[in-house]
This record gives sequence, C-alpha cells and structure tokens, in this order.
Amino acid sequence: MRTEKVEIFDTTLRDGEQVPGCKLNTKQKLKIAARLDELGVDVIEAGFPVSSPGDFQSVSEISKLVKNATVCGLTRAVKNDIKVAAEALKYARKPRIHTGIGTSDSHIKYKFKASRPEIIERAGEAVAYAKSFVDDVEFYAEDAGRTENEFLAKVCTEAVKNGATVLNIPDTTGYCLPEEYGKKIKYLKDNVRGIENVIISCHCHNDLGLATANAIAGISNGARQIECTINGIGERAGNTALEEVVMILRQHPYLQLNTDINPQLLYDTSKMVSREMGMYVQPNKAIVGANAFAHSSGIHQDGVIKNRETYEIINPADVGVTESAIVLTARSGRAALAYKAKKMGYNLTKLELDSVYTEFLNFADAKKEVADHDIHTIMDIYKKSARAIA
Repeated sequence: MRTEKVEIFDTTLRDGEQVPGCKLNTKQKLKIAARLDELGVDVIEAGFPVSSPGDFQSVSEISKLVKNATVCGLTRAVKNDIKVAAEALKYARKPRIHTGIGTSDSHIKYKFKASRPEIIERAGEAVAYAKSFVDDVEFYAEDAGRTENEFLAKVCTEAVKNGATVLNIPDTTGYCLPEEYGKKIKYLKDNVRGIENVIISCHCHNDLGLATANAIAGISNGARQIECTINGIGERAGNTALEEVVMILRQHPYLQLNTDINPQLLYDTSKMVSREMGMYVQPNKAIVGANAFAHSSGIHQDGVIKNRETYEIINPADVGVTESAIVLTARSGRAALAYKAKKMGYNLTKLELDSVYTEFLNFADAKKEVADHDIHTIMDIYKKSARAIA
C-alpha cells in the first residue's frame, strides 16, 4: 500500500517551554533536542531567538548539534526578529525561519490596530525578508481558526507568492471543531494560488480537548505537517500531542499516511521531557500515561490475560513500555489473582485459588491497590488459616 509522509514539527522547546514553570536552560534544551533528532522528528522549533539572549544561545547551540532535523526559529513579522533568527540559525544544516502575523478580525483590530490590506502587505514583506536569509520559510496565520476563510486564503496566497514553503494554519485558541478545521484546510487547498508547491501545517491547541482530533482532520483534508509537542505540553491547555498523532497514523493504515518517528522511543522521551520540565504527566494520558496500559477491572484483566488484544489496541512494547500492568484491586477477579500469584511463585489449584481469593478480597477492601509484595502476606494469611482448619 502506497503511503504519504506527514512531517512531524516538534515545538516542545518553543511552545512547550512557554508553560509557566517549564523554563529550560541551554543544557536541558540540547539534551531534549538530541533526543528529538534521534526520535525522528522532521523539524525542531528550537525557540524564539529575539525573545532573550538565552533563547538566542539555545537556538544557536541546537543548530550546531542537530544532525538530521530541520532547525526552526520563531519570529514575528518584524524585520529585526527575522534578522536575529537568521543569525541564530546560521550553523544549522537545514535552517527554517517561522514568521507570521495574526489574521483574525480580533487580532487585526485589537493587537495591530490595522486593516486587512495592511495585514496582507505585512505578511508578504515578512516572508520575502525571511527568504533573503534562508530558502525554507514557514508562514503562520495566527488565530487562523477564527479567521474568515476567504480572507485567510488571500493572506496565504500573498505568503506563497513571496516564497513561503510551508503554510501554518494555527487554531491558536483551540476553538475549532474537527469538521470545521478540516473544511478550512480543504478550502485553502482549493483557493490558494500556488498551494500545490507548499506544505500545509496544522498547529492546534487543546483548549476544548480537540487538538489531536483537529490535527487529524487537517491531514485528512490535505495538510502534510503536524506541529506538536511531547506529552501535549504547551500554552494554556496544551498542544497536539506528538505521541498521539504518531500512533493514530500507525493504528489506522487505511489513512495511508506515515511518519519517520521511532515509536519505541516515545515512552522514554515522554519521561525525559516530564523530568526536565518538572511537568507531571497525568496517569490517564493517552499512549504515555502511567495507566495507559494498566488494567484493574476484573473483566478487563481476564480478557487481557487470555489475549492482550481484547482490551488493548496498541502493543505496549511498540511505544517502549515493557508490558501491560495488571493492577490488583477489590475489582479484580480470580484470573488476575492467579496470574499475579504465579508471577510471585505460587501455582494455585482451583480449590486453593477459591480460598486465597476470599483472603485477597478482605485485604483488597482495606487498600486501594494490592502490591506484588502483598501477595506474600495474603498467602501467609491463607496458609495459617488452612493449618488452623486442619
């Protein structure tokens, strides 16, 4: 089956680092950048060079370090921003300047106090100036999610005319529904002159919990780059999660889309980013959360023990997790207890299991979870009880 490549643009080091309390120093950024390059991301957005001397240094050092991915620096549609970004990226093997401007009526009226024609002009000028430094220029239309499609197409046409190689269509406020965002991408595919020569990119925020769904809707309608972060970290409620979109494409081959990501590094990369940023990953987080492959319901445990695929659509090993977790609680059944007991060295007969299970339930009712070492205690209680009866 012939598949098309979806570029993975990782902005953990830029959008992810803007989260309060998640500031990274240059050494930490280099460590994560090296892992992202090993992971197989296509573009690493290393930072916003003009924002501070520290960010400039980080982008410059990452440019020297990264061997495979494109290294990208963010700017506003301001000449000095673009010039500084070009300087920071001068050591990159594959540099990209990411420049743009707000396009929604809200941004035009309140942020820029400008008119639509002025925004179109500024967009074109920014791209043209960036193009004088690098061949690869990505243009973002900030708040494209709330921008009227006809005007958005005019801005994008101007960006393409001036040399943009990638058009980023951000749902900056996480406002769009998947169907709405997908239609927006399709409209641009049909109405932007020169669109066949550029890549459309999806940058979706998670304010309504729809970032991943919107990104998938975007690529289903012709976009070929997704902007995402490890663990979905990012401004406010976060961004599209890299691990989610990668595994969605792997689990749905009929979409005929693929990435170059090595999925077996996903879990370890998630832990690294969480540790370096000091940002806790919620246990029920898809793919990389502590409970993503954990089962405590007796019905589920019985099914997974008999055949993992009854309740798991992903093999944990595919994302770097050793194995599924059977968590013993008062909701667990005999099958799960027998499975855990065997792992601890106890091969129970059916009659023994019935008796041990009674002791197990008494123990489990007093605790939230029954740990592996608790099995020994339960077995001691059972043996004492059996001797007393004898």
